[in-house]
Amino acid sequence: MADPNQDRKAWMGLMAKAQEGHVAALLDTAMDRPDFTWLRPPEIGSVMVRGRAGGTGAPFNLGEVTVTRCALTLSGGEVGHAYIQGRRKADAEAAALVDALMQTDAADCLRAKVLEHLSDAQTARRQTRAAKAAATKVDFFTMVRGED
Repeated sequence: MADPNQDRKAWMGLMAKAQEGHVAALLDTAMDRPDFTWLRPPEIGSVMVRGRAGGTGAPFNLGEVTVTRCALTLSGGEVGHAYIQGRRKADAEAAALVDALMQTDAADCLRAKVLEHLSDAQTARRQTRAAKAAATKVDFFTMVRGED
């Protein structure tokens, strides 16, 4: 059974991982920001990050990470939420606005002008990181052992 929130999880993840100021800049380029009412104004706090030894072991508390969260509602009743790593109130506001607007008729415009650009930027960052890692790879099967 497919997750009904899969698309929303995807765009929330893109915005949470975006570079500082990128979501706000793309949103402002795409459209004028609509009026909204704060349900929870941006606030900075921390969350506990959990890890697993070897990826499969028992979970343990790794440490705390600073996050900024907020929630807002548009005049049509759509609610937008955001959790952004770091102390970035403006980014949290922009992400919550995009989340709320993705539930309106503006979704197609935002998908093309905001989310696709965020996805492309994320793909480029991953490719750059992979290329740096690949440059350090050692292939032991091609090394000469010195035996004849």
